[in-house]
Amino acid sequence: MECPKGKSLPLGGESSSSSRRDYEVFLSFRGPDTRLTITDSLYAAMIRAGICVFKDDEELRVGEEIGGELLRAISNSKIYIPIFSKDYASSKWCLREVAYMVECRKREEKVILPIFYGVDASDLKLRTGSYGKALRKHKRQSGEDTTKQWEEALREVARIKGWNLKDYGCVARTETIGLVRPLGYGASFDSHIAHQNFADLTI
Repeated sequence: MECPKGKSLPLGGESSSSSRRDYEVFLSFRGPDTRLTITDSLYAAMIRAGICVFKDDEELRVGEEIGGELLRAISNSKIYIPIFSKDYASSKWCLREVAYMVECRKREEKVILPIFYGVDASDLKLRTGSYGKALRKHKRQSGEDTTKQWEEALREVARIKGWNLKDYGCVARTETIGLVRPLGYGASFDSHIAHQNFADLTI
């Protein structure tokens, strides 16, 4: 399996063959928060390591509904890395993505590896800060049923052990991600990521 190197695979920019591609990693993030810091660095490092990554470029989307290509990219990915930042929950797209990740994880052997970038897991539990405020706003705009699904997805991901990064400078000090090796997902992901840390990945 080959994966395009040095570029993302945005919604609406894929060919019919690439939309059916199996990805090793789906990277979910709020562009204005993290694009120029951890997201681009982590993405570039994984591409250099030969890992097939789908990086959703939210600025390139058309319309409000989550599209079939994006759903297929999530379904066909083995590992999900949502980067939760201050304004992640303000994006309906991001919330739709994480809710679908949780749904896929329940149906199949998918893995969610969250990064908490400048936020804490308690924010995802809607007890504090911008996440609770954002969900209250979404409830008025999108309705209680839809918002409840997003809230439940956030709370479920908050229970998963992830990496807490207070700022971009913390990347070099974060713990190893050797936990990926026992997952057994793909030779390239296993060989390049196991026993590395984010300092290695973000140089």
